[in-house]
Amino acid sequence: MLKPIAVALLAAAAAFAAPAAQAQDSIRFAVTDIDGAESLQREFGPFKAAFEKVADVKVQFFAVSGRTAAVEAMAAGQVDFVLTGPAEYVVFKARTNAVPVVGWQRPDYFSQVAVLASGPIKSVADLKGKTISFGEIGSTSQHLGPAQALADFGLKYNVDYKPIFVKRNVAVEAMKRGDIAAIGLNLTHLQRIRESDTKTGFTVVARGRDLPNDVMIASPKVKPEIVAKVRKAFLDHGTELMKAVTTGTDDNRKFAGGVFLPEVKDSDYDYVRSIYATIGITEFNKFIE
Repeated sequence: MLKPIAVALLAAAAAFAAPAAQAQDSIRFAVTDIDGAESLQREFGPFKAAFEKVADVKVQFFAVSGRTAAVEAMAAGQVDFVLTGPAEYVVFKARTNAVPVVGWQRPDYFSQVAVLASGPIKSVADLKGKTISFGEIGSTSQHLGPAQALADFGLKYNVDYKPIFVKRNVAVEAMKRGDIAAIGLNLTHLQRIRESDTKTGFTVVARGRDLPNDVMIASPKVKPEIVAKVRKAFLDHGTELMKAVTTGTDDNRKFAGGVFLPEVKDSDYDYVRSIYATIGITEFNKFIE
């Protein structure tokens, strides 16, 4: 009788322990513009802790070396959720059929074309035939947005002016020397330039419309109930989570004053697709290089 009793006791113990042993939902999370595990922990550690608390979901950071690595990881089923920019989202959608989960609003997120206040350029028309520097190639606010702003004023990309791509600090010095006529960038970047160079005046000659927001996307392989659970956490605890995102990090100050938008949908990014067309791109299955 000892063996049957022992088996029964073990079965009962296992049944009793089963609810406690059930694993908490776990997601793998990446950010396309954060390079490396250390930076990801530094910039999003407070958000991770706050999200795990309110959503009852375990977050595992998945460090990537850039947007290409991130989209390949999602295509391979290695990452579940990714925070990315509008231009990158369009590629993720084309490559992986990613699902937009929640928009991360960036207040005053628009592109500009800046020139020297004391220089010869007084209008967009004056930029015809000139060289204009953009930021990272393929960036929504440093490349696509400024190019669209110029197009809205009648300047055709790579026809009416010569686009080049150099780092902002290098571009500023080149503009002072007269090597380039203008710089395409977003408001945050212009503010930082003004903070670091208080002796030089800059004027904006073109401003684009507000751009679509950054977006947290889910792999189509993630169960719908997990996507719904993540979206609900942002809906119910948005203020708390935004505070965690913007606490103690300079890079994430771009989200300060913003809100989370759980009603985000794919058509919100059609404007980005139209900007791609402005610079001659009609297929979105790879990043601009």
